[in-house]
Amino acid sequence: MLELKHIKKTYHVGDTETKALDDISLSFRQKEFVAILGVSGSGKTTCLNVIGGLDRYDSGDLVINGKHTVDFKDRDWDAYRNNSIGFIFQSYNLITHLGIVENVELGMTLSGVSRDEKHRRAVEALTKVGLEDHIHKKPNQLSGGQMQRVAIARALANDPDIILADEPTGALDTTTSVQIMDLIKEVAKDKLVIMVTHNPELAENYADRIVRFADGRVVSDTNPYEEEKQDDHFKLKKTSMNFFTALRLSFNNIRTKKGRTALTAFASSIGIIGIALILSLSNGFQIQIDKFQRESLTNFPIIISKQSASVNPEQMVAQSKKYKDYPKAKTAIPYDPQNDSMMHTNIFTEDYMEYIKKVDPQTVGSIGYTRVVGMNLLSKQDKGITRVDSKALNFSSYPTSLKAKGQTNKSYLKQNFDLLQGSYPKDKQDLILVVDKKNRISTQLLEALGLDKDAKSIDFHELVGKELKVVPNDLFYQSTPMGTFTFNQNYQQMYDNEKSLSVRIVGVFRQKKDVVMSELNAGIAYRDDLVQYVIDADKDSAILKAQQTSDRNVLTMEPLDADTKTQMISYLGGDETPYVITIYPRSFNAKDDVLKYLDAFNKGKSKEDQVIYTDMADTITSLSGGIIDGITMVLVAFAATSLIVSLIMIAIITYTSVLERTKEIGVLRALGARKKDITRVFDAETCLLGIFSGCLGIAIAYFLTFPINSIIYAATELKNVAQLQPIHAVLLIVISTVLTMLGGHIPARMASKKDAVEALRSE
Repeated sequence: MLELKHIKKTYHVGDTETKALDDISLSFRQKEFVAILGVSGSGKTTCLNVIGGLDRYDSGDLVINGKHTVDFKDRDWDAYRNNSIGFIFQSYNLITHLGIVENVELGMTLSGVSRDEKHRRAVEALTKVGLEDHIHKKPNQLSGGQMQRVAIARALANDPDIILADEPTGALDTTTSVQIMDLIKEVAKDKLVIMVTHNPELAENYADRIVRFADGRVVSDTNPYEEEKQDDHFKLKKTSMNFFTALRLSFNNIRTKKGRTALTAFASSIGIIGIALILSLSNGFQIQIDKFQRESLTNFPIIISKQSASVNPEQMVAQSKKYKDYPKAKTAIPYDPQNDSMMHTNIFTEDYMEYIKKVDPQTVGSIGYTRVVGMNLLSKQDKGITRVDSKALNFSSYPTSLKAKGQTNKSYLKQNFDLLQGSYPKDKQDLILVVDKKNRISTQLLEALGLDKDAKSIDFHELVGKELKVVPNDLFYQSTPMGTFTFNQNYQQMYDNEKSLSVRIVGVFRQKKDVVMSELNAGIAYRDDLVQYVIDADKDSAILKAQQTSDRNVLTMEPLDADTKTQMISYLGGDETPYVITIYPRSFNAKDDVLKYLDAFNKGKSKEDQVIYTDMADTITSLSGGIIDGITMVLVAFAATSLIVSLIMIAIITYTSVLERTKEIGVLRALGARKKDITRVFDAETCLLGIFSGCLGIAIAYFLTFPINSIIYAATELKNVAQLQPIHAVLLIVISTVLTMLGGHIPARMASKKDAVEALRSE
């Protein structure tokens, strides 16, 4: 039973006139064909408003199966329209971008009917109204009568209790009108049908009951129904539309506007294209830089020095914030540079040296030791035997290669230097001569070797085979009666003594072109075991013992402080501890294992006992990586501005879509769609646009990488620089979708707030 009574509300009629509808008391049977007759256009809509629950009430009461609706909320009215009311509109109100089956299914979609059941019932309803041969068509392919039949099928498909027919034959010819009225009459056998019409002939011929209105009041009722008191047993099934259903509805709408959708998606994708290309180039250049660094920086050593400077970032930041850059004041500001860094002295204990020697040769190719041990050198020249200053020779040691199973045991020299003349060294007596990249050597070195320093060029053959003598301390220094020491001037005796070690140049080397950094400068280099030989030979020498017990220089008798004395003892061969250790990893990847090994030594030790190292390769790679990241961030920020423009454009497009689909909004609301369902429909549309524009942008950016790579290769010979990573592509599609949905959400909310009746009146 539907009972309507005591409604008091003011309604607008036309543009200016208002009328009050009050004191209505009507009750309807569950199976009845009622014709509401004698109502003006606006009054007619008023009745539909009241009975259908399409509008809100200021006061009054609508009783449905004993349920008072005075406290109904919006969601209750939505559910009521969907569960209990089927609408047949004068202008059909079909959604043109949906097929007729989808139009009929729409109400059931909101009811949560399963897909297969929904389709079965829609086809059954269309068959009942005689459209079984047209189920694959769209509304614009049907005649007026056929469209009205679709509207009737839509009203019947969800099995409502009440059918509201608003001038169902007003837009039809006489023949079609009769067919439609016969169909509605048939429906009235099972449903309560309330038809609003101006045509008294239709009312007389088809209606079981005719209610006439005049000036907002019931003036007659041909078959009044006395309401009976009923218990409140009315229950509503809440309506809902899931996001996938909204996506399908939106996709059907977008599909009808292919051109506009494509242009909108392309315009929205411009920002995505820009960012994708920037990330592609950034990623590609970073890969090229990493590749170059792996190839060129593999030979960069890990340096462990006795004295290391470690920067204190927090202190430096705090210090820098105290002062402004480029101040205008004409005053100088004193500061202590020591405040910007902290000096740490590494202590190379015997344990640490043994720890270094035990490093895994699978990860370390070679280790170099720089010691402060002096060598007593003599050279045989045409003018006789002369003493040679090691500084003139730029005397230094080169790293010792480690052998490992399964690894390419390439020596440090073979990896970093080209052999220009001679052979590779094999033992401690073999020296090498290193020339610079222009094949130059110093005149002091030539003079020390007894060669013509004024010659325009010297053949490498003259350099290979040159011999020097390494003289032990007890031969090189003589004690004096005063307890001091002096140099032995009998060079020939020292040179010929069997205790003096003969060393000779066996090869001329030059640093390879592709090697960025080398430990050896132009000069003469030797193996580390030569230094060890000298230390072993001089550890018991008289001059060393005298220097260890004296606070003065035993050669000059000048007083020595503690540090200078330590250096003097080391120079005389009394300390084999190196001043600098250089470790060369076998590869760029192996470096991480070496660093972990070095870090393991420091675990659990105090800060003073820890040994700090410097990773030269990491210093350079972090700098280059930071530069690339900084450039990328700036370029992405510029490209991202177009995304803001896209967001605004999407908002405008969505608002336009809302205006175009106003009647569709009214239909959905009449069928029981909630406000959030309307919002969801337009959110789904912007979601599809966002995904489409994101995918389009990624596709365009990907294909643009090919000509970009061709241009870069022609200019730099770098291959495949622009490389779009899949993770970046997915992330940009997500960003495009989110931003597009944000841009369209406000118009979507505006759509949900549209009044259903006003939306249905729109054209």
